[in-house]
Amino acid sequence: MGKLSLPETEATEGPHVPVLLAEVLAALSPGVGSRIVDGTFGAGGYSRALLSAGAHVIGIDRDPNVAPHVAALKAEFPDTFTFVAGTFSELDSVAAAFGPVDGVVLDIGVSSMQLDEADRGFSFMREGPLDMRMSQSGTSAADLVNDLDQEALANLLYAFGEERKSRRIAQFIVAARQDGPITNTLQLARIIEKAIGRKPGDAHPATRSFQALRIAVNAEFEQLVEGLFAAERLLDVGGRLAVVSFHSLEDRIVKRFFDPEKGGPATSRHLPQTESVPRRWKPVAKALKAGPDELKRNPRARSAVLRSAVRTGEKARPVDETGLSVPRIGGAA
Repeated sequence: MGKLSLPETEATEGPHVPVLLAEVLAALSPGVGSRIVDGTFGAGGYSRALLSAGAHVIGIDRDPNVAPHVAALKAEFPDTFTFVAGTFSELDSVAAAFGPVDGVVLDIGVSSMQLDEADRGFSFMREGPLDMRMSQSGTSAADLVNDLDQEALANLLYAFGEERKSRRIAQFIVAARQDGPITNTLQLARIIEKAIGRKPGDAHPATRSFQALRIAVNAEFEQLVEGLFAAERLLDVGGRLAVVSFHSLEDRIVKRFFDPEKGGPATSRHLPQTESVPRRWKPVAKALKAGPDELKRNPRARSAVLRSAVRTGEKARPVDETGLSVPRIGGAA
């Protein structure tokens, strides 16, 4: 597995700053009248910039708390902004009703807006209920922490958080819940810190575990794969897709989706050459990261990676995880 990029803290400078904004705009190249789908609307940072560039934007989000940001943009851009409540895994069916689309942007993972709201339970730095549900419905992080047996919990933390000490953390969690349910973010963070300790200068010991729980609660890998293939179905030749991810597991999926041959088995020059896979995306841009100026303004951008590509005329593929290295829950280390 690739090395996981982790922020040292969850702090941000200023509220809801969209990361790699200039780079995303360059990748999408919005013009007056172009139609862009913002599949992860959040606080509307990308949508606002695209609308200001003259584009028509269709925003999609499953989080009910985005409503004030939706209302603000609708008031400012009544003729060019549309919002649909839903998930970006459905973006092709959602956007199809609005006509041809020129581009799609996806910002994967938890937003600074969600981290800043303690009662959402995403942050190990803020006290709140152990929730983490982006849609505010369904199974919560507390359900997983309190209901999974020790082996299943360890496997989850290892697969979705690359947590090497997952067995010890799961052991401490199961022991702690004998005294009552674990329902609080700081309560869980303290249990994890007690289990594996903390060295000065290291990332918080709960970082990987909180990531793993959030991914599981929100089925984030499934959403990502479905969303990528939905964008491929939606976009015609010349359509642009820009994806911002925040850790290596997501980034690897995006990289191999754009260029399937990257995820294929190694071949020998002495063996017969197999036919190349038809390219649905070309050119595929080099991965971009934030520069020093942006990092000063917005520490959240430190682990962000932007990948983008342009749609070819090849027929869209059926959804297939083969070669994408999508993490699956198996045995813990």
